[in-house]
Amino acid sequence: MRFTKAGLVVTLTAGLALTGCASGSGSSASQASKSITLGNVLAPATFEARNMNWGNQSVYAQAVYDGLLKPAPNGKDVQASLATKWEYNTDKTVLTLALRDGVVFSDGTPFTAEVAAQNLLRFRDGTSPQKSKVADLADAKAKDKTTLVITLKRANPAFLINLAQAAGLQESPAAFGKADAQTNPVGSGPYTLNTSQTVVGTSYKFEKNPKYWDANSVKYDTLTINVYTDATSELNALRGKQLDAAAVADNSILPQVEAAGFKTSGQNLNFAGLLLFDRAGKSNPALGNVKVRQAINYAVDANAMLKVVGLGRGEATGQVFRPESPAYEATLNSTYKFDPDKARKLLADAGYAGGLELTLPTSPGFAKALWPLLQQQLGDVGIKVTFVDTGTNTIADLQAQKYGLSYFTLQRDVNDWQLISTMIAPNATWNTFKYQDPNVDALLATIRTGSDADSAAALKKLNEYIVDQAWFAPWYSPTNYFVTNAGTSVELNQGNVWPNLWNITPKA
Repeated sequence: MRFTKAGLVVTLTAGLALTGCASGSGSSASQASKSITLGNVLAPATFEARNMNWGNQSVYAQAVYDGLLKPAPNGKDVQASLATKWEYNTDKTVLTLALRDGVVFSDGTPFTAEVAAQNLLRFRDGTSPQKSKVADLADAKAKDKTTLVITLKRANPAFLINLAQAAGLQESPAAFGKADAQTNPVGSGPYTLNTSQTVVGTSYKFEKNPKYWDANSVKYDTLTINVYTDATSELNALRGKQLDAAAVADNSILPQVEAAGFKTSGQNLNFAGLLLFDRAGKSNPALGNVKVRQAINYAVDANAMLKVVGLGRGEATGQVFRPESPAYEATLNSTYKFDPDKARKLLADAGYAGGLELTLPTSPGFAKALWPLLQQQLGDVGIKVTFVDTGTNTIADLQAQKYGLSYFTLQRDVNDWQLISTMIAPNATWNTFKYQDPNVDALLATIRTGSDADSAAALKKLNEYIVDQAWFAPWYSPTNYFVTNAGTSVELNQGNVWPNLWNITPKA
């Protein structure tokens, strides 16, 4: 079996469309308590703990693995899981965790602090797109069977929430390096993957783990996650009552989903717009000129993008930080108010009065209405756009620095340091050209180790600076929807497009 490379929290889809009925699209609470079938837009790139991603793939991880901690629904706090207590030293470079005793993996191997240390170091040294989030991890050692001591190179304000996500996943050491590690996970989580009834890329069947340490928290005997490549196939599955709940990537189907009796729950989690990666002009000298990047911002009508591409479901924004962040400043949203004339003047001032050419990757997972509108608006100011269909390789190509800019829908983390580590820091996953700015570096140092007041002030200055320097061209924050049938309840996770698996429950 072979897994495909997948992305972060994006609307790209993978896998094959499904036919056939779900085992338990519960019409009553009693039926729903036996089994649940969920619809997802993305298949897991791998089931090997050290290389797992998060976002749309978190539901697979939470099915088979426990984390050291659990993310709270508010997206910023953490809760006990395999770690029951935790404490930092004074400068927050040493984290000591008390671990749960008596936990065993599904193969019978005991969970210990030594195992936890191995998992952390393997994740740091693995290939997960999330590995940059533990770049500050210097070492992890077992003090005794149930005490784990983590040493950081420097304080990391997001380290606890990272341990509640992909970085904290715990896999049986007996599975380390096995040939089938990518397709046959061995964790201590609430479910085990039934590989004989799983079709990779299409449908994943999980069964209740009889060895689970918190058996009363598991609300279903079986869990099925089906993958849909397009909105039509997902809509057909929902209308056919084949699903109990689903993440919806294409908001155009929502009226029909609601008409089929599903409840929609939404949140503005991401931002949609252009990521201007090549701020040094390595791939295209024009992108290294701040006036060109500013011109790109002025050239695009964010409200039109929200209406046409986002179908009016969301809110316009000119910044990547969330409204509840200390970095957020409402006035920044009007910094680049749609102004083609100003865009043309900036291009002329930058030496591109005759225009310039840009190449952008496209993918079937993005809204088709986007491309002609973007091409028209940039073309109106003299920027000729050439699109290259990268199919399922978009993320790999971007990480390989094949494109200096790209459209994307990227998650805005609730934890500001997580957002910085994802988009802004020199080693951030989505700072693909690893661009570094001394002004940003100085602000990041204060945010990392300063007092709450100093950190908040530095966050605001950072946001103002990257907006002025046009590191991004945000248009709007789309509303992401999770839908449930009458027999299923959900509590959304403000830190993720997917709810925590344990927050999807049968209605009493």
